[in-house]
Amino acid sequence: MRLACRSLDEMNRFPTFLLAVLMACVSHAGGRPYVNDKRAPENRKDVEAIQSALVAALPQARAATVCIELKEGSGSGVIVSPEGLVLTAAHVSTGVNKKVTVVMEDGTRHPARTLGLVADADAAMIQITDEGRFPFVEIDRTDSARLGDWVFSLGHSGGFDQSRGSVVRLGRLVRIANQTFQSDCILIGGDSGGPLFDLTGKLAGIHSRVGQQLQVNMHVPMRVFLDNWQGMADSQFIGEGPYAQQAEKGKGFLGLAAETHPEGGLRVSKVGQNTPAKSAGVKVGDILHSLNDTPLESRDQMRELLKELAPGDEVSFEIERGGKRETLIFELGER
Repeated sequence: MRLACRSLDEMNRFPTFLLAVLMACVSHAGGRPYVNDKRAPENRKDVEAIQSALVAALPQARAATVCIELKEGSGSGVIVSPEGLVLTAAHVSTGVNKKVTVVMEDGTRHPARTLGLVADADAAMIQITDEGRFPFVEIDRTDSARLGDWVFSLGHSGGFDQSRGSVVRLGRLVRIANQTFQSDCILIGGDSGGPLFDLTGKLAGIHSRVGQQLQVNMHVPMRVFLDNWQGMADSQFIGEGPYAQQAEKGKGFLGLAAETHPEGGLRVSKVGQNTPAKSAGVKVGDILHSLNDTPLESRDQMRELLKELAPGDEVSFEIERGGKRETLIFELGER
C-alpha cells in the first residue's frame, strides 16, 4: 500500500505542535500504534495515523542513516550512539578492523573502522573514529515487533546521492523467525545494512538479504545484535559464514623482496608490479626498519611476522629513503 500524500521535504517541515496532536491518535496505552492490530487500514483516520507516525519519526531516522563506503562498493548503516557507533550487516563490513568511510545524510564524510561481526547472522558494528556528537536512533530493546506490524526502511540505494538522500519505503512485517524478520518493504542493492524502523521510530532490524522479488527482503532483528553486543564491541569475529569469511593468517601478500642491510634493517631489492607494496609507494633501495613497530633484522624474521597477518590486515612499515625516515601504512593483498 502506498502512502504518498506529502513530499519528504513537506514531511520534514510539518509543524511540530500538529505532529504531537496527530501522534496522540496513533497509539493506545503502552505506545503501540493501534493500526498494527488491524489487518488493513479501514478508513482515512487509519491511513492518516500511519502517515503522521512516519512524518514524526523520519527526520531523526534519516539523520542517523549513513552510507558506508568500502573499496569494494558501498552499503548502508545506522548510528545508535552519540559517539558514532554504527550498526550494519556483516556482509557490508566484510571483516574486523578494516578502514571504511561513513557518509552522513548531508554528505559529510567521516573515517571509521569495522569492529566485530556475527558471520552466521549477518550482524556487524562499525565505529566512527572522528570525535563529535552524532545523530542517533533508539534501539528496540524489548523485542516488541509483532507479525503484521507497520515498519519503514531506509537505505542509500545504489550508493550515496546527496541530491536524493536516503530512500524511504513503507511496509509490514510478513514473517518473524528466530534470527530474521521478513518485510515487504522494497529494497535494492546498496540498502544492505540499512535500518528497519517501527512506527514509533525505534530501530527494529538491519537489512540483510535483498530478495529476488523486490518485496521479499530479510532483516536481522535487534535481539541478535543485543545478544552479541559485547563480542562485537570487542572486535570479535563471531560464528562461521555465510555472510563473512575470516581471512586466513599467512595468506597476506606484500609484493616485495628484501635482503639484510649491513647497517640494520632490510634493503628492498625488488617491488612487484600491481602489488600492495608498489601501490603504497615502496621503492627499490628503501630500507625497512620496522614492521608494525617490531624492528626488522632478517628476511626470515619478516616472513614469521607476516605469517601472523591475513589479507586485508593493515601493516605499518618504517622506511628510510635518502637518509630520511617515514612511515607507510597499507593493507596486505591476497596470494
